[in-house]
Amino acid sequence: MSSATPFQFPEMGIKEFMVSFIFASIFFSILFIPSILTRPISQIPPTNLPHPPQPNHFSVSFAYLISASKGDVNRLKRTLQALYHPANHYLLHLDSNASPSEHLLLAKFVANDPTFSRIGNVWIVKKSNLVTYRGPTMLANTLHAIAMLLRTCKWDWFINLSASDYPLVTQDDLMHAFSALPRHLNFVQHSSHLGWKMNKRAKPIMIDPALYSLNKSEIIWASSERTVPTAFKLYTGSAWVVLSRSFAEYCIMGWDNLPRTLLLYYTNFISSPEGYFQTVICNSHHFRNTTVNHDLHYITWDTPPKQHPRSLGLKDYRRLILSSAPFARKFKRDDPVLDRIDRELLKRRKGQFSYGGWCNGSCSHSSRGDSSGALRPGAGSRRLKALLTKMLSQRNFKRRQCR
Repeated sequence: MSSATPFQFPEMGIKEFMVSFIFASIFFSILFIPSILTRPISQIPPTNLPHPPQPNHFSVSFAYLISASKGDVNRLKRTLQALYHPANHYLLHLDSNASPSEHLLLAKFVANDPTFSRIGNVWIVKKSNLVTYRGPTMLANTLHAIAMLLRTCKWDWFINLSASDYPLVTQDDLMHAFSALPRHLNFVQHSSHLGWKMNKRAKPIMIDPALYSLNKSEIIWASSERTVPTAFKLYTGSAWVVLSRSFAEYCIMGWDNLPRTLLLYYTNFISSPEGYFQTVICNSHHFRNTTVNHDLHYITWDTPPKQHPRSLGLKDYRRLILSSAPFARKFKRDDPVLDRIDRELLKRRKGQFSYGGWCNGSCSHSSRGDSSGALRPGAGSRRLKALLTKMLSQRNFKRRQCR
């Protein structure tokens, strides 16, 4: 009786099967991988932030980054209260150099506020960054915040502020003035005339130890200098910006390599937040015509070369109003001018939110809030609308773009 022989694939059958399998795998990868890489970032579930708040019926929404340094928790709390509105989103960053007690104080303030808990639109950067004054870590922190906010919620414009900034209009004023604007506009104060910054910032090479160290220290200067770039044109301006969602997405997920190339270049550039967004947007053919040459801030500077903003006080109050700007900086902690701004411009009582239709004008921390989209703009909205109309006029808008 002959023993049965096991079934074997013919030799050519195995080769044909393997070739077909390899080609099928390659074809599947070509189809599937781009679909992953091109998914909108807003569809990717967030990892470090809670679920986004429920959609509201307001016509426009802002995403704020409010940054604070060691010793600034109380200023941060006051600025947040003055800026708060349920239609917006707020990401708070407290420098990792701040003490654990300060981080705990801020966390308790947000967690224990009934309005923040109910609306769910105030977050704290859990793993805070070490930020060096004039170093690229400040820029990295801003880009980190933009990425987190893009993944977490829907908004129209991103605004970066510090704890020493303060609003000059209510959020109802701001939302009402912006509601009629094209959503692609970017408010980035910029200039290609570097002047003294050419030799003091563009040519020197520096290293920020906060990029690799747990302890804050002074920046390190290289002995040699570099030439002015020829692959792109340098621009400079204000570190305080109002960015459209589309441009923010471009900076994080840019479909060409310009944002990443410039990020690498500005890693060794002193005061990189005053040049990165300006240089990216003005060297991008797609976005350069979306720029409004203004940072929407009222700032007074020291004597030339204007490297440090002067602290504002009561003597500046009239000029603050005449500027028609929605924000100003910088203010000393609990300066009397802030009390006057609260009382006369924001209609805000101590420890409460600024006046708004969402809380029926009585904006305490126990307010239930109204998601119907009702706004109660006032004189601040009229001043801001006049400023925006002037900036977007034919005489000013195109003539001041990326020259």
